[in-house]
Amino acid sequence: MRRIKIFDTTLRDGEQSPGCSMNLKEKVEMARQLEKLGVDVIEAGFAIASPMDHKSVKAVAGAVEYCTVASLARCVKGDIDAAWDAVKEAKHPRIHVFLATSDIHMEYKLQMTRQQVLERISEMVAYAKSLCEDIEFSAEDASRSDHEFLAQCYTRAIAAGATTINVPDTVGYATPQEMADLIRYLKGHVEGIGNVDVSVHCHDDLGMGVANSLASVMAGATQVECTVNGIGERAGNASLEEIVMAIQTRSHYYRAETNINTRQIYRSCKLLSNITGVAIAPSKAIVGVNAFAHESGIHQHGVIANALTYEIMNSADVGIPQNTMVLGKHSGKHALRDKLFSMGYELSDEELEPVFARFKKLADKKKTITGRDLEALVLHRRNQYIGECQLASHVVNAGHGVPNTSYIRLQRGEELLEDVAIGTGPLDASFKAINHMLGMDIKLDSFSLNAVTDGEDAVGEAVVKIIAPNGRRYTGTGLSTDIIESSIRAYVNGINKMMDSAE
Repeated sequence: MRRIKIFDTTLRDGEQSPGCSMNLKEKVEMARQLEKLGVDVIEAGFAIASPMDHKSVKAVAGAVEYCTVASLARCVKGDIDAAWDAVKEAKHPRIHVFLATSDIHMEYKLQMTRQQVLERISEMVAYAKSLCEDIEFSAEDASRSDHEFLAQCYTRAIAAGATTINVPDTVGYATPQEMADLIRYLKGHVEGIGNVDVSVHCHDDLGMGVANSLASVMAGATQVECTVNGIGERAGNASLEEIVMAIQTRSHYYRAETNINTRQIYRSCKLLSNITGVAIAPSKAIVGVNAFAHESGIHQHGVIANALTYEIMNSADVGIPQNTMVLGKHSGKHALRDKLFSMGYELSDEELEPVFARFKKLADKKKTITGRDLEALVLHRRNQYIGECQLASHVVNAGHGVPNTSYIRLQRGEELLEDVAIGTGPLDASFKAINHMLGMDIKLDSFSLNAVTDGEDAVGEAVVKIIAPNGRRYTGTGLSTDIIESSIRAYVNGINKMMDSAE
């Protein structure tokens, strides 16, 4: 079988999705999880975009051991220099250069002729090649480009040293048949194409990102560019988990395989959701909470008789944890570590300590600890134990016809702060008290609350988006069986991210 390379652009194209920004620490953590997932290439960012982008690409390059680390660059020397400076310390660096090739982009955006575009490709790919051995060239808006001219562009890129050529459906315009036809055309008309990887990068504007990617694989593409949870600009990118599981589940049809450790899929999707605060839709293929749920009596009967009647995949194959686990308030660290290991989480002693402390507190509140409870504690460990400010205690008085008040105590370094405020509700009062004691003018942009687990003692996850005085937005998450507490923790977590970013 052919092996299809998975090029993950969650940290670059995915992060451009509104509300999905990540700070440096979060990008490094996500990159390490992507390496566990087994992706072949991590596109860590667009180094020239900002000093922070350059810094984060460099940090990912230093943190990743086995994956290729790429930085995007326009066909401009300054971009290429910045990209190389950011990835040069990686074990396997790649420079990813791009230039638009459709008539509408060349006329209105680039204001360049076809000949000028061809010359720029030759010059800039060759320049990138002089710095780095692994070069990918993307013809932006390839799916709307003239096929004959597009073939000339890729021929130039390969001649100049490109080792991968990427065919993007930049605006999600193509259909599966069109993408397949385009790949076949290029394979027959681009000189030297047999010596390089042929990649596709499909957006989901018409809901066909995954279908277009898979059609391209059938036509001969050897690399697919995608994102975890399908995040990305506008309607998003082709979804990594859907592409990978389609290839694995229908491997005899596609005659292909990937290097992905599918048991890490669910953990990767949940980690990204936790970092960005963007929930996974219940009906999301592969990893949504309903993906392996059956309510219809006919379906239930079939699944009980033989799971294959209605399930074409096993939930364990994508790493979805078992619902129940025999752990309680008397369980020790060794039992907790063993259970976490069986779920795919390998924590150091330092990482286990805060998770164990939170586990003990949760066990005092819940009769039954589920796998999802424990998973939530692992994913949220950063929220409770890092950052300058920590919630020490809170007292809330709320009701109809009475003032809603909140008394908050925060630990900020060695200093213990406290304040009380009145608000339109318990959370408004709590957030006002925190703002006042920290002397900050922070605005609440959005707030949501989700039950992570089932039952009357379910763990609640709060997600807040705050607006800092400088206008930048930050996402905070909090976890507790007490929804007021989880909401306050989420607000404090967002403030910690804001403070960390300002340093």
